[in-house]
Amino acid sequence: MEYKSVIIGAGLAGFTAAVYLARAGLQPLVIKGQSPSYHLTTTTEVEYFPGFLRGIDGPELLDNMFRQAEEFGAQVKIGDVYKVDLSSRPFRLWMEGWGEIQTQTLIIATGTTAKLLGIPGEREHLGLGVSTCAPCSAFFVRDKKVIVIGGGDSAMEEAIYLTNYASEIVVVNRSAQLRASLALQQRVRKLKKVKFLMNRMPVEIIPGDKGIAGLMVTNQETGQEERLEAEGIFVAIGSKPNTGFLVNHLPLDEQGYVLVKPGTTETDIPGVFACGDVQDRRYRQILNAIGSGCMAALDSQRFYQEI
Repeated sequence: MEYKSVIIGAGLAGFTAAVYLARAGLQPLVIKGQSPSYHLTTTTEVEYFPGFLRGIDGPELLDNMFRQAEEFGAQVKIGDVYKVDLSSRPFRLWMEGWGEIQTQTLIIATGTTAKLLGIPGEREHLGLGVSTCAPCSAFFVRDKKVIVIGGGDSAMEEAIYLTNYASEIVVVNRSAQLRASLALQQRVRKLKKVKFLMNRMPVEIIPGDKGIAGLMVTNQETGQEERLEAEGIFVAIGSKPNTGFLVNHLPLDEQGYVLVKPGTTETDIPGVFACGDVQDRRYRQILNAIGSGCMAALDSQRFYQEI
């Protein structure tokens, strides 16, 4: 079946694009992967969303946008895209359970997946004391002691952000050296709230009465296990854009993010657009995803009207 527009990805960027395209009468198809939108489904409350004085539940916000897109005329199919052909239009996609789909315009909004440690207690406490996004969850650790796990730029940026909220931040790194840029390291080391524990390997999240109580680590110099008290843990070991199915089909940067032309959502392939975290290496915020979803819809609509 051929569509005027297909959106791969069902997060805030994808559903924003769907609402705009549906209102324009393009009846887009939204392909919702088997895995849920990661950041929102693990954020129990979004307290900085404009217009919601008491915040809004992350999964509820996503569900509202899903229903809104459908009411405007968007169609949603659940399944993973495993192959694409973007060499000519109509573009061709192959989706598990649905076979081949064709479309005149395509929006990539597949987001990123945060890397996790894989230790006991981690997944069970996501959104309940464990987070992969300081701007999403910092409000809930105001005046509390927290741990940031990681030694790269992401960890340093999380630590810097958390100084506006937490009373104390302990950066736990498994090796003796940080991987972050020297400039970021120097900036963080000047912050009085931030301390470093090097050569510590995280082994388990310690549950508490309300959320978590801390982190068990192995001191790799002594071999002894240590208990670190904390009321919030931020895993900052990087994230991976969900673009594996696009390799050799669409220009990506060295980390796998979709490359777009500055100031637009246009890729190097006319008619293919990208929005949200999958093309945003810097900000990766809910409002940026929504804004770029709107941009992608408008870019896609203009392209379709001109072909």
